[in-house]
Amino acid sequence: MIRLLVFLAVVFALGLGFAWLADRPGDMIVTFNGYQYQITLMVAAVAIVAVVAAVMIVWWLIKSLWNSPYTISRYFRVRRRDRGYQALSTGMIAAGAGDGALARKKTKEAVKLINSDQEPLINLLDAQASLLEGDHKGAREKFERMLDDPEMRLLGLRGLYLEAERLGDRNAARHYAGRAAAVAPQLAWAAESTLEELTERGDWDGALKLVEAQKSTRQIERDAANRRRAVLLTAKAQALVDSDPNAARTAALEANKLAPDFAPAAVIAADLVIRQNDVRKGSKILEAAWKAEPHPDIAELYTHARPGDAVLDRLNRAKKLQELKKNHAESSMTVARAALDAQDFATARREAEAAIRMDRREGAYLLLADIEEAETGDQGKVRQLLSKAVRAPRDPAWVADGVISERWAPVSPVTGKLDAFTWRAPMERLGQLIDSDADVAVPAITAAPPAAPAEKAIDIVADAPAEKPVPANGGERDAAVAEAVSEAETTGRGSQLPPLPDDPGVAPEEEAEKSPRRFRLF
Repeated sequence: MIRLLVFLAVVFALGLGFAWLADRPGDMIVTFNGYQYQITLMVAAVAIVAVVAAVMIVWWLIKSLWNSPYTISRYFRVRRRDRGYQALSTGMIAAGAGDGALARKKTKEAVKLINSDQEPLINLLDAQASLLEGDHKGAREKFERMLDDPEMRLLGLRGLYLEAERLGDRNAARHYAGRAAAVAPQLAWAAESTLEELTERGDWDGALKLVEAQKSTRQIERDAANRRRAVLLTAKAQALVDSDPNAARTAALEANKLAPDFAPAAVIAADLVIRQNDVRKGSKILEAAWKAEPHPDIAELYTHARPGDAVLDRLNRAKKLQELKKNHAESSMTVARAALDAQDFATARREAEAAIRMDRREGAYLLLADIEEAETGDQGKVRQLLSKAVRAPRDPAWVADGVISERWAPVSPVTGKLDAFTWRAPMERLGQLIDSDADVAVPAITAAPPAAPAEKAIDIVADAPAEKPVPANGGERDAAVAEAVSEAETTGRGSQLPPLPDDPGVAPEEEAEKSPRRFRLF
């Protein structure tokens, strides 16, 4: 565009110049070799312009002829390069689609047409083709050669990391991830693997620095970074409780500030604060966490914050927690436990039953059984409640990758993932699913008739007449046997064994809920 404007400006200037000369006529006299030449000024200007143009054209022709070999070679070189990039593009698409044969073919074409030193993607295509062909050893060698090239180093580390993961060599995988994270901390795969290694070693300070680097590079969001920092600070506080209580208290308070609803951080922060005789501040921490999400560990620490309190004082503190989170099963169970300790059986029973109505689970029935045993000692009712507890859903626990833990841990014991434990109900047992109160449609199982000899059964099926055959040994005996069998089946279905002296049997409400087609495991 600029060239076009310059060209138009030059033409416009020439036009103005010629117009100016035309308005001012004159003669131009040139004396050369004894001769005198006289021409008009306009003709002289046109002649000068024509000579300059001719010189420029001649110079362009000479330059074109002089550079023609280079121009021709460059044309073929560009054409060759375009073909090579076309082959490289097709090969990359084939590698992504899983076509190993086409990827290898296009790799060979690209190598012939393009120098691998000028285009590093050829090395990547070569390694991908080896992986598709199953030549993992060759692929690893290619990735190792990439480590010598600064431009390809991260790609080589990534390939070696994936190969180590495939072979199950976690140490080698973390080694390559650590080298990559040192060069480029913004790489998610390298940072995550390095973070797992640091947490597995218990290097909480190093893990915190890595999370801060991820946050600064905007690799993870601010909320996610704060959550990770809270988990790491909580783990650090747990590790320093005995060796350095002050550092543990600082880390726990920071973790609680980053995630006020994180129960483990609140519990350890409040515990460390209470140990330093600041019960008021510790109680506030626990109350804030209880409002966000009630947890039995919070209730346990809150009710026993003062070791010298009487049982009635602990009951009052439990009721205070209940006021903070009303209509919640955990609040009712907290009051029920404290009331049981205080021998207030009426309150304990009322709150335990309220917890069952809000969240029918195993722990509530077990607590109600403890209350029944402490108040009345009726073993029959206790066993009835225990049987309900067995069939009830399980209580929430810390679960990570199928592992159930009584205490919270910062990493998963299976995968090493950070913040893998969640507070939830574990998977139900098979017996609970089958013996639950849900109306599951299971086909009735009928008793099979006595097995008959194969040949006789075939004859009966093949030659069965329309009328009932007469038995060879007399109809009276068979009729008596059939009547006895029918009477036994009727008696077995209608009668039940008498209950044991101390067995309360099945509650009427449970008997009413049972379906006649319910499947029983006995």
